[in-house]
Amino acid sequence: MTSLSDLNSAPEVTQYAGEHLTELHALASSEPQDHAVTELAELPTEETVAEAGSAPSAALVPQRDHQTAGCAAVSVELQNEDPAVLAWSLVCDEETVPMEPHAWPIQDMVQFSSLRTEVPYHEVLWRDWEDLSAKPCELEQVSKNTPLFEFRVMSYNILAQDLVEQSLDLYLHCHPNILNWNYRLPNLLQEIQHWDPDVLCLQEVQENHYWEQLEPTFKGMGFTCFYKRRTGKKTDGCAVCYKHSRFQLISFSPIEYFRPGLDILNRDNVGLVLLLQPVLPEGLDPKAVSPLCVANTHVLFNPRRGDIKLAQMALLLAEIDKIAKTTEGSYYPVILCGDLNSVPDSPLYKFIQNGELSYHGMPAWKVSGQEDFSQQLYSRRMLAPLWPSSLGVTDNCQYITLCQPKKQDRHKYSRDFLLQFHYCDLACQRPAHLVLLEGVTDAKPDRPPHWLKPAAMVKDPDPQPLVPRSSGIIQHGLNLTSVYSHFLPQRGRPEVTTMPMGLGTTVDYIFYSAEPVENKNRGGRRLYQDGALKLLGRLSLLSEDVLLMANGLPNPFCSSDHLCLLASFGLEITSLREVN
Repeated sequence: MTSLSDLNSAPEVTQYAGEHLTELHALASSEPQDHAVTELAELPTEETVAEAGSAPSAALVPQRDHQTAGCAAVSVELQNEDPAVLAWSLVCDEETVPMEPHAWPIQDMVQFSSLRTEVPYHEVLWRDWEDLSAKPCELEQVSKNTPLFEFRVMSYNILAQDLVEQSLDLYLHCHPNILNWNYRLPNLLQEIQHWDPDVLCLQEVQENHYWEQLEPTFKGMGFTCFYKRRTGKKTDGCAVCYKHSRFQLISFSPIEYFRPGLDILNRDNVGLVLLLQPVLPEGLDPKAVSPLCVANTHVLFNPRRGDIKLAQMALLLAEIDKIAKTTEGSYYPVILCGDLNSVPDSPLYKFIQNGELSYHGMPAWKVSGQEDFSQQLYSRRMLAPLWPSSLGVTDNCQYITLCQPKKQDRHKYSRDFLLQFHYCDLACQRPAHLVLLEGVTDAKPDRPPHWLKPAAMVKDPDPQPLVPRSSGIIQHGLNLTSVYSHFLPQRGRPEVTTMPMGLGTTVDYIFYSAEPVENKNRGGRRLYQDGALKLLGRLSLLSEDVLLMANGLPNPFCSSDHLCLLASFGLEITSLREVN
């Protein structure tokens, strides 16, 4: 696998990018100018940047040799330009894209700064690669001789086209051309191919686009793909793709959160859980590296229904618990990706990170931290138990059948044997609370003449124990922590993964298995250190002010209303012993 170490920015390039950002701030504050035709400023070529001491690094540089489904061919003249400019030129017929921002439909909403057309988006949206493999604390814990199976994971909400067309009022700041799927698809595929993940978790994948364009293209890139559409009338869903040269499938489990008759689970969201076996070089023992559990989901958006979000997450964690649990009772390493529609340090986030949440009496709108509905007179409050026992999931986010395994020698009754109790004395007894209606509930059923006399009542030799669920606390034991810190210390601002209505926030995550550290309950937040699964690096996120300079999301360079998340991991290889 190609190393990501070459993505580190050299000091010269960092200074170069910093000078351009300074110029961009000055340009953004200047008066807007009218341009009849969009003109692209001359940009330094990829080779020039490389001479300064860096690889094509964190600026997303679209590649020239990628394969795309349904893309317009790029002209020879464009191929001679800086490759970063190609992201501007993928609209069918090479139409120009005006940069004049549109007014937001809501008063007092953030207004984007006017951006001059010659400002290169790839400079504004520069993203650094953060190498985390050389931390001093990690070097002390892990021997330099410990071999690792290295791989990259990307999580990306690619914005389903149907959702764009159903909610155009959210994208009034965008020129219509950049919202066109024929423009967005090549950009999205270029971005994915540029970062070259080994595991790809996508949300908001429109079904017809998946089968007709995305899945065939991903197959050509060496991926094996699995897809689950949302239930009901929804046209989008989630997909997990992995490179078959790096992983082999052990098991695949789609999850539907909709359960008929349950108000707590009456929405159409879905998830996917895969168990993958890393592929080692030929001749090495395949059991020398642990299987990897990968989960992907898109949780309900509605900020007022945090109770539903918690129930959906509990179902997903129960499925992960089932798939990732070993025969010894421990867990294989887990990576959980998705759009969770919850902000950092919200109760839902803390539940995943800390493994516990006391929810009884909590207003449902508080769960995701997206909006403040404290002024509502009648806010929905969550009561214990959050979901009924009929769901088959405990407060520890485990399936009951897994928690209470049946005995191997349990007696099995035949249908004929059980039918003998149909007219037994107990069955014919009128319940005391039954309303007495003459001719309806006052009659005692007579046993048919041909019906056999009931046998003596036989007690179940192994009844299922009742699982108590009234504590108001839910837990899980997966020990998950976030790849991202959700803060940019160099800018002194929070990280942002999306910008709904011009307001930056984080709702997209990559969580991974780690080992908890004893921290004497420091602020109630659990701390972790890397275990068998090690975080080696990540693609930095951006802050709200930077995205405002680029007219928010989507824009001509980023074709989704979310940023992609990318992380590099290493799985410990326990032995390099060759198989005889």
